[in-house]
Amino acid sequence: MISIFNEVLGKEVKVPESPKRIISLSPAITETLFMLGFNEEIVGVSAFCARPKAAKQKRKVGSYNTVRRELIESLKPDLILTITGYQRPLAFRLEGLPVYPLELPVSVSGIIDLASRVGLVSGKADKARLLTASLIRKAGKIKKLKKKLSCYVEIDLGGPVTFGSYSYITDAIAYIGAKSIYSESRSEWLQPDMKYVVEADPDAIIYEAKMYSDFSYNSLLGLIESRGWAKLKSVREGHLFMTPGPLDFLAHHGPSFIFEALPWLYQKLKTCI
Repeated sequence: MISIFNEVLGKEVKVPESPKRIISLSPAITETLFMLGFNEEIVGVSAFCARPKAAKQKRKVGSYNTVRRELIESLKPDLILTITGYQRPLAFRLEGLPVYPLELPVSVSGIIDLASRVGLVSGKADKARLLTASLIRKAGKIKKLKKKLSCYVEIDLGGPVTFGSYSYITDAIAYIGAKSIYSESRSEWLQPDMKYVVEADPDAIIYEAKMYSDFSYNSLLGLIESRGWAKLKSVREGHLFMTPGPLDFLAHHGPSFIFEALPWLYQKLKTCI
C-alpha cells in the first residue's frame, strides 16, 4: 500500500500499488480505467457506467449518488473511485472503505488531467501518459470557428439544466471559438431562465436528452414549440442540434469527450457560419 494525499478529503489515503478489485462510481473514470487496460480488476460500477460496452457487463452497485454499501462491502474492493460535483457527498458516506474521490473537471484540459490522475491513483502512470498524450494531440487538431457564435446548451438531467463558467462544457464551446450564453454565470450548472434564452437569441441550440430515453428530434421540435421558441434565430435557420445516441454525450467527461464530443461540437457549429 502507498499513501497519496487526497485534496477532496484533505488527508492522505492508502491505495494499493496495483489494485486487484476496483469499484468505479463515475462513468468517466470507468471509461478511463478500461482504456488503461483494466478489465477483470473492475468488480463494480454505477448504473450509468456504459462506456465501453464491457462496462455494462459489470456488477451494478448503485446509481450516481446512491449505493448499496452492503453490496460494495461484499465485493471486497481494494480501491473505490468517485468524482466530485454532484457526487461529492458520496465519498464521505463511504467513510471506512478504500474510497478515493477525484475532482470533477471544469475545462477541456481538466478532462485530460483527470485521465492522468486516474492513472496515478490506479498504478498505471505510464499508460495514462500515453493516453493523455493522445488526448492532447486530438484536442490540438480541433479547428477554431472563423466567426464568434453564441450557443445555448441544455441537458435533461431529470429536468432542464444548462452550464455556467465552471463547466467543462462551457469551456469546450469556448475552445472551438464559440460562446455559451451562460458563460458569465459563475456556477457549474443551473436551471435555465427560458425568458433569458429568448432575449439572448443564440445562434445555435444544442440539446441532450435524458440517458436511454426515446426522446426524438420531433420531440425536441415539440418542446421548442411549447416554449414559444419557434421564432428564435437558431430555430428558424435550422441550427437546432441534438446530441447523438442514447448515452450521455456532452454530460460525459471521460476521454471520449475529447475524441468524440469536441469534434462533434465543432462540426455542428461550423454549419452555422
